[in-house]
Amino acid sequence: MPDVSSDGPLPAGDFARWLDGTLAGWAEGRDADVPCDGCTACCTSAQFVHIEPDERATLDRVPDALKFAAPGRPRGHVVVGYDEHGRCPMLVDDGCSIYADRPRACRTYDCRVFAATGLEPDGPAKVELVARVRRWRFTYAGGRERAAHDELRARARARRGAAPSSTSTTELALEAIEAHAADRAEARPRD
Repeated sequence: MPDVSSDGPLPAGDFARWLDGTLAGWAEGRDADVPCDGCTACCTSAQFVHIEPDERATLDRVPDALKFAAPGRPRGHVVVGYDEHGRCPMLVDDGCSIYADRPRACRTYDCRVFAATGLEPDGPAKVELVARVRRWRFTYAGGRERAAHDELRARARARRGAAPSSTSTTELALEAIEAHAADRAEARPRD
């Protein structure tokens, strides 16, 4: 497994372009385009992976013994847990054994949401993921983009401070990005 903590900064891309692309991807249901470069930190961070009923190819590839009813979700939604080391059971030889048919949750996951919001994944099993997040560095076309990033981080910190302790950092990061985008859209001049 690559050592994600000892290397230098990682280029996360232009912040405004990343944000626009991420929001468009969410709206259109597209896969995230993350430069993982062999990193499997998200696959080794004790995360449950949600699989929806329409993901037939994924459901066919994951052994039944690894699928459990997803709490709070309608019938047919399942989750895949992790092993005693926090690793996804589909991770074999440091690679996804079902990559072509991996779950939508894996296809759309982008750990740069944490770098964008200044939040970090919580939990002791997420050490490698936190190390990866800390390495991401966005670039900016100008001062306005940097200020927008600072605003997003401030929004995320405020949400963290006001949220119940049961709210996951992932939820907070996604909510902050969506709220920031909504405010940005509202502030745009209309024709």
